[in-house]
Amino acid sequence: MSVKTPPKLDVVVTFLEMTDAPNRPAAIVPPGKVAIVRAENPTLSFYHYLYNTVGEPWMWWSRRLMDDEELGTILARPETHVYVLYVAGVPAGYAELNLARMETDRVIDLAYMGLIPEFIGKGYGKYLLNWVVDTAWSLSPARLTVNTCSLDHSSALGAYQKAGFEVYDQRTEIIDDPRETGLIPKTVLTAGTRNSPKGNENTDPDTLIVDFPGRAR
Repeated sequence: MSVKTPPKLDVVVTFLEMTDAPNRPAAIVPPGKVAIVRAENPTLSFYHYLYNTVGEPWMWWSRRLMDDEELGTILARPETHVYVLYVAGVPAGYAELNLARMETDRVIDLAYMGLIPEFIGKGYGKYLLNWVVDTAWSLSPARLTVNTCSLDHSSALGAYQKAGFEVYDQRTEIIDDPRETGLIPKTVLTAGTRNSPKGNENTDPDTLIVDFPGRAR
């Protein structure tokens, strides 16, 4: 009996960089009780909650493949900075910086970033993005990097460009559909077919910011 090959997805990955700190005022805090706190060596259960809740609509899958030991090692590294956005005491999203290349190349990568679905469309995405960019530049890198892909929200690329990132590369990759491998529920829709609060033509760059690490989810 032959093994069934999972269906494939063509994913366009866009790579962006920023080589100078943006010339703008500091990130403006949205109204209400808003805070961003660094989660130092977060527990696996808390990190899984953030990663899965933020990433499931956009098919983040790579860290779902990791066992606890592998993921725990990554989270315990001093080069991994996880910042959690809270709104009225409730987790609303997070951003993750990877400083592994700071000593050799002075590069910081914005590895992950996103909002929990209930907080989309309320201005928190723009605030979190600007805040984490400002925080990264406070560490004195020579370059910031980030990437997004065609499974992401349609506004993500424009939001990064508006924040000061510029495209330097784009590639098409073929991946196993994570819905067919059991990593993501089959009810999750791909970009272009999922519904957003404003419909599929949403181009508001403040709606949602999400991100993926080095051409993998």
